[in-house]
Amino acid sequence: MHYFLSDIPLFEISRGFNARFIHTERMTLAYVDVDEGADLPEHAHMHEQVLNLLEGEFELNLNGQLIMLQPGQVVAIPSNMPHSGRAITKCRILDVFSPVREDFRSGQVAYGKK
Repeated sequence: MHYFLSDIPLFEISRGFNARFIHTERMTLAYVDVDEGADLPEHAHMHEQVLNLLEGEFELNLNGQLIMLQPGQVVAIPSNMPHSGRAITKCRILDVFSPVREDFRSGQVAYGKK
């Protein structure tokens, strides 16, 4: 398959976290634009997640451990591990999930939204 990210509609994961998703047979790629100061509430999911910080500064709380991320840093988040985050500056993140995030495909999940 061939994609142009600009053709993929934005999905608000949480306030200030807007993503474009590509779903394959076994994984989901999430290209996430994060507003400066945006917080992602603590959550956990069955999916393994690899967070790739492309731009900006991001504070990740991984099971109670604070990790300050700079561009080029990558964190592998195990399945069911509690995590949250905060954008210190405007950020661009590429998250890779396995297996596929069916909840994102269907638009059923939005963290921190009522």
